[in-house]
Amino acid sequence: MAATSLSPVITSQALKDLTNQTLPKTNDSSPTGSLKDCRNLTELGKLHCQIAKQGLIHRPSTVAKLISTCTALGTFESLVYAKNILNQFRYDNQNDGTLFMYNSLIRGYSSIGLGKEAIRVYLEMLSLGISPDKYTFPYLLSACTKISATAEGFQVHGSVIKMGFQGDMFILNSLIHFYAECGEIVMGQKVFDEMIDRNVVSWTSLICGYARSGLAKEAVELFFEMVEEGTRPNSVTMVCVISACAKLRDLELGERVRGYISSLGVKVNTLMVNSLVDMYMKSGAFDTAKRLFDECEQKNLVVYNTIMSNYAHSGMVREALFILEEMLRQRLVPDRVSILSTISVSAQLGSIFLGKCCHAYVLRNGLEGWDSISNALIDMYMKCGKQEVAFAVFHRMANKTVVSWNSVMAGYIRNGDLSSAWEVFNNMPESDLVSWNTIISALVQESMFEQAIELFRTMQNKGIKADRVTMVSIASACGYLGALDLAKWIHAYIKMNKIPCDIRLSTALVDMFARCGDPSTAMKIFDNIENRDVSAWTAAIGAMAMEGNGNQAIELFNKMLRQGVKPDGVVFVGLLTACSHGGLVEQGRDIFKSMTSVHKISPQIVHYGCMVDLLGRAGFLEEALDLIKLMPMESNDVIWGSLLAACRMHRNIDMAGYATERMKELASDRTGIQVLLSNIYASAGKWTDVAKVRRQLKEKGARKVPGSSSIEVNGQIHEFTSGDESHPEMMHIAAMLDEMHCRVEAAGHAPDLSNVLLNVDEEEKEYVLSRHSEKLAIAFGLISTDQGTSIRVVKNLRICSDCHSFAKLVSKTYNREIIVRDNNRFHFFQRGVCSCNDYW
Repeated sequence: MAATSLSPVITSQALKDLTNQTLPKTNDSSPTGSLKDCRNLTELGKLHCQIAKQGLIHRPSTVAKLISTCTALGTFESLVYAKNILNQFRYDNQNDGTLFMYNSLIRGYSSIGLGKEAIRVYLEMLSLGISPDKYTFPYLLSACTKISATAEGFQVHGSVIKMGFQGDMFILNSLIHFYAECGEIVMGQKVFDEMIDRNVVSWTSLICGYARSGLAKEAVELFFEMVEEGTRPNSVTMVCVISACAKLRDLELGERVRGYISSLGVKVNTLMVNSLVDMYMKSGAFDTAKRLFDECEQKNLVVYNTIMSNYAHSGMVREALFILEEMLRQRLVPDRVSILSTISVSAQLGSIFLGKCCHAYVLRNGLEGWDSISNALIDMYMKCGKQEVAFAVFHRMANKTVVSWNSVMAGYIRNGDLSSAWEVFNNMPESDLVSWNTIISALVQESMFEQAIELFRTMQNKGIKADRVTMVSIASACGYLGALDLAKWIHAYIKMNKIPCDIRLSTALVDMFARCGDPSTAMKIFDNIENRDVSAWTAAIGAMAMEGNGNQAIELFNKMLRQGVKPDGVVFVGLLTACSHGGLVEQGRDIFKSMTSVHKISPQIVHYGCMVDLLGRAGFLEEALDLIKLMPMESNDVIWGSLLAACRMHRNIDMAGYATERMKELASDRTGIQVLLSNIYASAGKWTDVAKVRRQLKEKGARKVPGSSSIEVNGQIHEFTSGDESHPEMMHIAAMLDEMHCRVEAAGHAPDLSNVLLNVDEEEKEYVLSRHSEKLAIAFGLISTDQGTSIRVVKNLRICSDCHSFAKLVSKTYNREIIVRDNNRFHFFQRGVCSCNDYW
């Protein structure tokens, strides 16, 4: 919307007052009387000559009229002409000119946005000893507003007070408008509060200021206060307050505000319709918005752009294209805003044909000079998989902004080319917070968690302040690392830097602490979340699932239902996982059935996988197999893998063989499944079959993923691999391992050699078993931390039965809490007991 059309300060009455200020009446038949009919500078020049020939050019009133006419033409050239007239008058008549002449010039420069020139004229006037009047300040303040001259505006305010004009409503309204537009809303409110009398312009200026300053809620509240005090809003007021409702995305509030339009008799114009359409679309009421759009009789390009851009932003690409077609049928010429929406639609559809048509239109109409257009084209080509073309657009840009660099980097990341994205990031001449957030998020998505944390530290060293987006990624990285000390630091960092904790960040923190083995802190954060959505509940249920507290997970789910939150498929994954970890078979069956019978959610393959895992762990192998056979979709290797893992746990070799054959039919190349089958044969002592499977793996070039465990000590993460003795502290670790084995054996521990899947003698099996990665990590924790400190280990594979019983006895013997997060769940070992109750 044009700034001048919404200005609540400069009114036609003000122009009339200024024109009539000191101007004497003239005979319309004279040259001066004809000045009002001048349409351009050429006509004005001819009349100027006539006036000079008649000897009228020395009269102040005539010169004042000439200057006023020049400024009314509103061009840079006409204002230069006016200034020359004034300078000539001063030179010829040894006269400093009149206040009216200077006021006219200030008004003229201000009207075309030449604020600096307006301020210079004002200063020149003061230097000549001409005092401003009540007509000077509104236009001077308007000039300061248009160029955001905050310091100069403050000085003008001081002059207003000094000269005793603080009671003039027109000047005070101009001050409110100035402060509001320059982001000094507190000062604007102060001027407003001190006014004895207020009119609709006073209220509207402040309401618009609050809305533009991002204080939409305050803007709407001020509107209701205005109505209650009996001030009738105008169309400008309504446009501002409707726009504020759009920013709040509050449909109920928007409907309430709209009700005032008819009840107060405010005339509805196209600008207001445009604001209403925008408000309804941002609030999700697309049908209402479309109906308003269709009913508008004088639709202009702005209205078309509003509805089309909202459709595009909401992913309703087909609807956006229909609007574009109608716009073209109405012979409206698409502008920069129109083409931006169309390029966005092309990107979302992945339509390279439509994208190229947009690009051609941009080139034909000279729009490529707009940075936003080129950035949108880069994004479109990247989403369409045309990285080379996207980079060519970027390369041709005369002004490569940080947004342009970010677009290229984000495009590479989207197409899975992290190395190119990293190169772009390192070559950026300047970066902003978006740049850092983009690359950190990409590292997290690629499971490069330690690198993401390190980059975050570099970002801090460079003095770049993180925001919510940054901390969501960092919390996620920390959660996967299982580093509790780092998690506590991240939480403290968010509080110290007063980073707003919206529901997304709070949910990420719940998940982080849950993954770091601190469910107590996770639930404290969850309890403080207001207006929890299904994602927040899912995170809390997931925290209980990782802890193995199935009953608490079910209670949370029931509480969520009581609060009216509708569950989705994801929350059932967490819930069924919790039942699986807790051995709650009957509850799991009931929850699975309720998905369709109660909540009308069709179970997906991931839910069937959870049920197979639940039944398999509990030993109901036949039921698990029947469930797989009855699935409405074709099973995958993950489902059969779950059954295979259960077969190993319960030593059912026959069913393991059946599951393996079904997986072969799926042509699965998953190395983990073959390794699992090998382990099943090894547990049963079928070494010939073991050799056969391992030979097949070797022929494929695959290898078993070694077990690895990590532990955080003094902020540094130490990683151990089973059988690897390369750690710098290995001598001390080995000594501690020997001591640990002696003490736990004395406490009754007997090594479970079935966990050694190698065809070697028992003595060698015992040694291999003693060098499992979690035992190495626990030993290092004992020698590196103080007595009473919890030892936290993160393992990439599932903990074996021997390490599980070993950790229980170590926790009792050394009076230490040992927390192990394997690839499945948490195990909290205390005083010889595990939280899983030996059901893992």
